[in-house]
Amino acid sequence: MCFLLFILPLPSAALEGNETDRLALLSFKSEITVDPFGLFISWNESVHFCKWVGVKCSPQQRVAELNLPSYQFVGELSPSIGNLSFLTTLNLQNNSFGGEIPQEIGSLSKLQILALGYNYFVGEIPITISNCSELHYIGFLRNNLTGLLPKEIGLLTKLEELELSSNKLFGEIPESLGNLSSLWGFWATLNNFHGSIPTSFGRLKNLTVLSIGANNLIGSIPSSIYNLSSIRTFSLPFNQLEGSLPADLGLLFPDLQILRIHTNEFSGSIPFTLSNATKLVVFSISKNRFTGKVPSLANMRDLEELGVSVNNLGFRDVDDLNFLSSLVNCSNLSSVVISDNNFGGMLPEYISNFSSKLRIIGFGRNYIRGTIPTDIGNLIGLEGLGLERNQLTGLIPSSLGKLKKLGDLFLNMNKLSGEIPQSFGNLSALGRCNLRLNNLTGAIPSNVGENQNLLMLALSQNHLTGTIPKELMSISSLSIGLDLSENFLTGSIPLEVGKLINLGYLHMSDNMLTGAIPSTLSGCTSLVDLNLGGNFLQGPIPQSLSSLKGIEKLDLSRNNLSGQIPSYFQDFNFLNFLNLSFNNLEGEVPTQGVFKNATAFSIIGNKKLCGGMHELNLSRCSFQSPTKQKPTMTVKIIISVVGGLVGSVLVSFVVLFLWSMKRKNKLDPNPLPSVSCLVVSYNDLLKATNEFSPNNLIGVGGYGSVYKGTLSQDESVVAIKVFNIHHRRASKSFLAECEALRNLRHRNLVKILSACSGFNFQGNDFLALVYDFMVNGNLENWLHLDGSLNQEEGQRRLNIKQRLNIAIDVVSALDYLHNGSHIPIVHCDLKPSNVLLDANMTAHLGDFGLAKIMAETSLQNRSTETESIGIRGTIGYAPPEYGMGNEVSTYGDVYSYGILLLEMFTGKRPTDDMFNDGLTLNNYVLTALPDQVEQIADPTMRLQELEETSNNDAMMEANRSLRIRECLFSIFRVGVSCSAEVPTQRMNISDAAAKLRLARGNFSRGLNVGT
Repeated sequence: MCFLLFILPLPSAALEGNETDRLALLSFKSEITVDPFGLFISWNESVHFCKWVGVKCSPQQRVAELNLPSYQFVGELSPSIGNLSFLTTLNLQNNSFGGEIPQEIGSLSKLQILALGYNYFVGEIPITISNCSELHYIGFLRNNLTGLLPKEIGLLTKLEELELSSNKLFGEIPESLGNLSSLWGFWATLNNFHGSIPTSFGRLKNLTVLSIGANNLIGSIPSSIYNLSSIRTFSLPFNQLEGSLPADLGLLFPDLQILRIHTNEFSGSIPFTLSNATKLVVFSISKNRFTGKVPSLANMRDLEELGVSVNNLGFRDVDDLNFLSSLVNCSNLSSVVISDNNFGGMLPEYISNFSSKLRIIGFGRNYIRGTIPTDIGNLIGLEGLGLERNQLTGLIPSSLGKLKKLGDLFLNMNKLSGEIPQSFGNLSALGRCNLRLNNLTGAIPSNVGENQNLLMLALSQNHLTGTIPKELMSISSLSIGLDLSENFLTGSIPLEVGKLINLGYLHMSDNMLTGAIPSTLSGCTSLVDLNLGGNFLQGPIPQSLSSLKGIEKLDLSRNNLSGQIPSYFQDFNFLNFLNLSFNNLEGEVPTQGVFKNATAFSIIGNKKLCGGMHELNLSRCSFQSPTKQKPTMTVKIIISVVGGLVGSVLVSFVVLFLWSMKRKNKLDPNPLPSVSCLVVSYNDLLKATNEFSPNNLIGVGGYGSVYKGTLSQDESVVAIKVFNIHHRRASKSFLAECEALRNLRHRNLVKILSACSGFNFQGNDFLALVYDFMVNGNLENWLHLDGSLNQEEGQRRLNIKQRLNIAIDVVSALDYLHNGSHIPIVHCDLKPSNVLLDANMTAHLGDFGLAKIMAETSLQNRSTETESIGIRGTIGYAPPEYGMGNEVSTYGDVYSYGILLLEMFTGKRPTDDMFNDGLTLNNYVLTALPDQVEQIADPTMRLQELEETSNNDAMMEANRSLRIRECLFSIFRVGVSCSAEVPTQRMNISDAAAKLRLARGNFSRGLNVGT
């Protein structure tokens, strides 16, 4: 009995400790605002907290481990975490925790593992962490931590791993870290550390990994570092380090596996003792100032990456490339890049015997002679082959056609001869091909049109003959450019050229092309640079080329063109170089646009031109030339009819304008007569919608409602937007949309079919617009399925290709509004619900009720404009400067597009509850770049993509996965850049369009590999 009394207090103390732990866990739970997997449902009173998911207790029923990684939690880390005094493991990595790391973390004296990586923690690393004397691992990588690295961390003598990469830490790396006698891994890449590498690191006898790349480190590597024979990973790229490597490096680091010191200022020779580093896997010293020869790599059988480009290596000697011979024995070799050096000698035939896993060969910009190995096609894994700017001769091997994965081929600026092999048509993954400046002969193979992933093709400055194959014009993926200039091509430019709608530049100059400039060129609306000079083209410059609004450089010189200089050239806002010289053009030279700058255009060699700016010194134009005939009666009739039609249109718009002004100023209480802009009346719309039945209602917006209707005139199905006249801005919205859309023509803008302004049967004002009906609704309903769509959820998921196509459709529409229309137009309300999808899932931008025509904006009173800013756009999509009273601008649309793009591929609205306390959709994505793009991607998109690409070939699957990651990275980078907080830092909308088209081309090319 006495014994029992003696032990009774112990359970009481234990219970007291248990309660402290339980309350601490509940406090931790209370700070979690988003729990997408519902994990905390299990954290309830019906189960002892030691059995809660993620919790592990000691035999004394005290919390010893809290393991909750990758649950997508959003919230902050509660300071009560410091009350879990028996905690040895805290693992919260790969979630969305924000806020600061609480100082109370220092109370966890038993803590051994602290894993907080891949979150959004901000602020400084708490100094109190030095109290956690049992720590073995600290993981803070990929957060937003700032400030100095506390020197007190040097007190943690049991610390083995310190991961700090991808934060915003600054200052010098403390010398006190040299006291961490147990440390074997130090990662601090991608921060803002400056100063030199601490000499005290030489005391870390157990150090295996030293990774401090992408900082601002200067000076040389401390000699004490080379005493660390245990080093396996030595990674210091992207700094400003200098000095030379010790001659006995391979002896000092015998276990070295990874050596990355590229992009620094190292000099001297490569140590010949590296041959002793037999375990080397990665050897990357590119972009430094190394000189001399590359030593033998004979003992490095595990080598996978060799990068020595952009140095001063080699002497243009015949034996410069001897080091390559030993690579034949490297069975896992993936990349060999030796470009931009002084390597001479013959290109060895044995490179055909390199590993079939080899992906990249980069030998460009050297002094290499000889021929391309006949059996180069043996390298079936090759994705990039760069032999440009050397002295290679001979034929292009037909075996190249075996390289089904080859995406980049650069053979330009050599002395290659013969014909382009027919086997080029087999390069199904080819994206960029540059063969310019060689001695190639013969015709362009017609089967090159089978390369449907081609982004760029350069064949200029060769001796090619024959006609331009029309099959070449069927490669819709061509988006970077097509260069066929300076050859001996004959015939006319194929009419099919208009299919190249994504093409950036087109060069066909200095050939022997004949015929007229095809009017179908108008379809190449993405053209920035067009050069057709130095041919035998004739006839007038087509009027249809007026659609090339984005053109910057245009050269039609040295042909036999006739007729007048088109006046539309004056309206090309981006045109900064125009060469029309040496043709047979006549008539008056325009004086506006590019013609206002004498250095921006050339018209010499056209003897019948007159007028223009004074500096041209041309004769004045005669308004009534004696040779001109008087207009015929037919011409007079045509002029009268056209003039009458134009007058009628002008009268209609004047009436509409006066009506709107009367509504605005309320000068006349008597209503105007009904004005129907086209051919529908209130009665027509009443019948079409079954008297505006709720069953026909398909959407409600800020200024009105949208109904589905069937017009009795032609049984066409339309969308009818009826404006709410009780809203004070409804009439302005109606007029804005009429004005914005009446002169716009683009495949990705909604088409307005009719407008009706008048009165209903009760005598009340009635305003409505009639559009094409989009059977697939709006993008909002596809991105965020609501309850009404659950039944077809499987069918309504958008995969990555569909989303990218829609994104490109929308950016194309914006590019047209900003740069392609006569006057720049700002949409002002870009969001998913205003992106409509037709039967083919082509996107159309709609709802121009808030649109601003920039010419009008500049004339308006500043105070009036500022007053209306507050309602321009939708919360989450409207740019931050609008909220501060700034004027409407195209920058605002770019911001909205960036947010839309990020929403499309993350599946998260910008107004999601998780975005608070400084966390926004923009920085949510930014902190995930580049390595976590798949983690933040919309899971429904990713799942569907995997379903569609299921394949038993593991290598093919790996390639597809890589392409998906690369595509997502490109997309997110555009979205982040467009949605930058500062307007002037946002990406130009034309650049965004080009980058997304390039991403689509690369993605399609990647998914077709091996198929």
